[in-house]
This record gives sequence, structure tokens and C-alpha cells, in this order.
Amino acid sequence: MTAREISLVDTPTGCRLKVSVRAGGRADAIAGPHAGALKLSVVAAPERGRANRAVVELLAGVLGLPRSAVTIVSGHASPLKAIRAEGIDAARALARLDAVRARPIG
Repeated sequence: MTAREISLVDTPTGCRLKVSVRAGGRADAIAGPHAGALKLSVVAAPERGRANRAVVELLAGVLGLPRSAVTIVSGHASPLKAIRAEGIDAARALARLDAVRARPIG
């Protein structure tokens, strides 16, 4: 997986990436690149922000960041979301995402 495949870029305080989320999945998991975004699956249903909270928790855990460092910037009501991760550069984030890709988390 490359940073270009998942639209992962450095920002002054961390990095930003696009994710495509499948809510109501069988497991919380990182599937890999798909259509220019990182494909994720979360068990939580897409109601009352549950899936969004699950996405933040999944990414924070995989990236080794506190939940407060991971923010959904856009796409709150859409499967395609832009995520900001503070305190980690794109290269380190990519390495951590690659290490757990396609393995169920939790």
C-alpha cells in the first residue's frame, strides 16, 4: 500500500487521509486501499454517530494515538470520510496501517 493509493498526505501537525467505511461489518478491520481511500470495516451501525466513533477509535488504536488526536474532518454522514491524525507523519502512519491491514482488530 502506498500513500498515494489512500490519499495520505502530511500536514503541518500530522497527516490527513481518506477512508471508505463499511458500517455494520463483521469486524473492525483495515482492508487496504480502495478507490483512492483506505477501506475500513466497523461493527457499529451507522446511527447516531456510532460508526464514526468506531472509525476514530479503530484508527487511533492502529496509529498509536489518543482518540482526541484523530478527527473526522468531512463526511460525517457519508461512507467516504476525510480524517486528520495529529502527531504522526504520513510515513509512520502508512507503516502502522500496513502492519495491521486485513487483520481483524479487537
